[in-house]
Parts: sequence; C-alpha cells; structure tokens
Amino acid sequence: MKNILITGAGKGIGLATAEKLLQQNHKVIAISRNISKLLKLSAKYQHLYPLSLDLTKNDFGELKKLVETVGQIDVLINNAGFLVNKPFLQQTAQDIMSQLSVNFIAPVRLMQELFNFLAPGTHIVNISSVGGFQGSVKFPGLSIYSSTKAALNILTEALAEEWKSYGIKINSLCLGAVQTEMLEQAFPGYKAPLTPEEMAEFISYFAINGSKFFNGKVIPVSLSTP
Repeated sequence: MKNILITGAGKGIGLATAEKLLQQNHKVIAISRNISKLLKLSAKYQHLYPLSLDLTKNDFGELKKLVETVGQIDVLINNAGFLVNKPFLQQTAQDIMSQLSVNFIAPVRLMQELFNFLAPGTHIVNISSVGGFQGSVKFPGLSIYSSTKAALNILTEALAEEWKSYGIKINSLCLGAVQTEMLEQAFPGYKAPLTPEEMAEFISYFAINGSKFFNGKVIPVSLSTP
C-alpha cells in the first residue's frame, strides 16, 4: 500500500485515476476545488481522503495537516489542468495567468511545499499534454495552454536531475485525446479513442511502476492528436 496524492481529482481522468488506485488498496489524498464526486466515492473507499483546495491560492496549511495524518507521500500526481480555447490575440491577461497558474505554477509550489513530506523513492508524475510535446502537431486556440504544458515538461527534466540525490524520480506523461470535458472544450464534437477510465488504467500503473524504468522523461501517451 502506497500513499498517493493526486490533484485535479474531482472529475475526468483525475477522478478515474483516483478510483483505480483505491481499487488497488492504496491510500489516496484527492485534491479538487469541487469534491462532490469524491465525497460519494469516500463512502465506498475508506482510504480516500478528499480535500477541497484551490492550488492557485498558495495556502497549503490544511493539506500539510492531512498529509501528516495519512503519512509520507510515495506518489504525487500533478494532474490538475485548465484550458482556455481562444486565438492568441484574444487571450486576455486573465486567461493567460489562469492557465499558467494552474498548469505550471501550482505544481511548482506544491512540490516545494510538500518536499519534506516526500518519502525516499517518491515518484512524481506530471500530467502534461501532447500539445506541449516538442515536435507534435499544434492547434489554433491552444497556444497558451500548450506552452504552459511545455513548461511543465522542461521542469520535469530539470527537477529530476536536481532531486536525483534525494532518490526522488519525476516523469511527465503527455496525454493525447481522451473523452473529457476539457477535450470537448478544445475540440468540440470530436470523439476521442480513449475514455478517462482507460487512460486511468495506464496512469495508475505508471504512477506505481514507472519509476523503475524512467526518470526525467517526457513521454507521449497518445493514439491521436487530437
């Protein structure tokens, strides 16, 4: 049994991944702004610890108290994401900062704040996008979103080297099309080849086992783009 923390766990891939990990009898701290679906799950899984938290507010006190109760973190999955689908010239300052805050700054601050709670051998999995993968096909309206995910990928490579001496391994998964609300926002009407539950199977397996084979790697996980 591992202690796992996952952000963006209130719906979609995050919720499906949290449940997959619970089915494997891991302890899961599940963070989301809206935890209504997580609270329903908590009736079924005694090792689920939902926490309503806005990671962009830089207030980690309640989270740290919860981690102290549950125990040191073995796996951290930075899954929370935010997308604004607009042409570059129409992206407002608020649009830009919101995407940057959720997709890049929040994972940065979370890893800084939780560093002392990470167990030796911790695996950090950053959930990125194939849009942020160098050389991939890019799409109009997603310039800022893709750029923030590219920043997360570079952080993965750099921090994996910096934290190597602590025994912490960090990898980034660049997800392709999965049938989620975010995909519908980015590509209205498009039918993805994978469901959140199917992608969650891979993410949950990689979160537990991927650090045996990878460190500092940016890995595309994509059947289609979109």
